[in-house]
Amino acid sequence: MENKEVTKIILKEHGINVPESTTIKTVDEAAKKYQDFLGEDIVIKPKSTNFGLGITILRNLRSKEDYMLGIKQALSYDSSVMIEEFIPGLEYRFLVVDDEVAAILHRVPANVTGNGSLNIKELVDEKNRNPMRGKGYVTPLETIVLGSFEVDYLTSQGKDINYVPVEGEVVYLRENSNLSTGGDSIDFTDDILDDYKVIAVESARAVGAKICGADIIISDVKARPDRNNHSIIELNFNPILHAHAYPSQGQNRHVEDNVLDLLGF
Repeated sequence: MENKEVTKIILKEHGINVPESTTIKTVDEAAKKYQDFLGEDIVIKPKSTNFGLGITILRNLRSKEDYMLGIKQALSYDSSVMIEEFIPGLEYRFLVVDDEVAAILHRVPANVTGNGSLNIKELVDEKNRNPMRGKGYVTPLETIVLGSFEVDYLTSQGKDINYVPVEGEVVYLRENSNLSTGGDSIDFTDDILDDYKVIAVESARAVGAKICGADIIISDVKARPDRNNHSIIELNFNPILHAHAYPSQGQNRHVEDNVLDLLGF
């Protein structure tokens, strides 16, 4: 599972939906393929990183400069980079333990909600005061950082850190939904059709994993799965457990019990 490309090949061989992708190893190779992706929605990511490191999402690709910047960033993390079709929908983490889905989270990108008086920086500071947020994965959620990625994403929306959102306005600070970059977690264990749980378990079996985090993009969790409404974008060999115990919204699923059962305790 550390190799995203191999994982996708195995899943595809088992008839499981995965995004189409191309793998490149050099900047020159990527430059030659730019025209192939012009006008498309794509994800550029290193072949073997976690925590959303080195990932760039580009919608309706028009800028070769942005494309090459994403390639160079991904290559700084790995010698191989995947250029993958962007799958629309919401992302859900299925925690599979011993052929069973122990819990499901919907992960929401780092965001703030306006109150009509505070600017984005002040709203981030206020949200970070929540004791559930900290640094280094010793708390259920990570501190939101206003770094270059967040500032650039705000700029793409015509906003900056001094923008004052109106009451109830949600402003997203990133496009990727990793908890490691300040995202929120909402428990969805009881709110997704069992058909998707079966897909998550089959994916873990395909790679021979007893413990696995399956990241699935789903357009409608109440609709039966078909080739057009879901896709597995990644499997994780070291999935976090604490996020399922202490979600931003929802109940503690006590997934540690599943792990202890697997280990024979």
